[in-house]
Amino acid sequence: MVIAASTAAALALIVAPTTRTMTRLSPPRRVEGPWGHARLRAAVALGLIAAVMIYAPTAGCAGAALALTTAYRRARRRRECARDADLRGLLGCLEAATGELRVGAHPANACTTAAGESSGAAADAFRAAAARARLGGSAADGLQAQGSAIDVELARVAAAWRVADRYGVALADLLDAVRADMLGRIRFRDRVEAGLAGARATAAVLACLPLLGIALGQLMGASPLRVLLSGGLGGMLLVLGTVFACAGLLWTDRITGRVTR
Repeated sequence: MVIAASTAAALALIVAPTTRTMTRLSPPRRVEGPWGHARLRAAVALGLIAAVMIYAPTAGCAGAALALTTAYRRARRRRECARDADLRGLLGCLEAATGELRVGAHPANACTTAAGESSGAAADAFRAAAARARLGGSAADGLQAQGSAIDVELARVAAAWRVADRYGVALADLLDAVRADMLGRIRFRDRVEAGLAGARATAAVLACLPLLGIALGQLMGASPLRVLLSGGLGGMLLVLGTVFACAGLLWTDRITGRVTR
């Protein structure tokens, strides 16, 4: 169990994306040192985990659980931010494509213009749609099977496009309706997220209350740190308490995440 926990924590710290992965359009930074920042962080993390596991195995297990929970929550937050960025890009693509179609542009040209004014998964989807339209196919086929986080939204756009192709409905009006629906969904989700901020803050405070209790006990002279870090029953309580606190945070995230889907 100790070896598995330390290995998992090390892998989480190694594969955790740095800030460079979030700034996709920024110029590459200069790598300092012979190994670079990523390998240096990995070496330091492995050294710290090995030292803690040797001298305080129970504290190492608790730290590994805390590190894994933090890495998982950060990764999920980054995925949500990336999805929000893709949704904003899709809104921009729809707005640009609608404007081009209203002035009489060909659907292929409208998709090319929309892709040029955006980035991310939405731009890739509209480039594929433009290529399909130029080859004589349906642009709706290029908007699907992208394997991105906004596949559901792209499927709605493709469905509206197929309706326009099949029944002769004005494509610009349908895309404008899809954009309005998507914008309404985003605004509703933002309001729900704002409403859940209090619940998430309460969960974070409750998870940190044991730390306050330990600090108060230490100030009173009860020496809870000595008991928790000495191994044995105290060490088991430290591991169980950390695991329960992390599980509470993850369960709160799951409950609030299902509301905003």
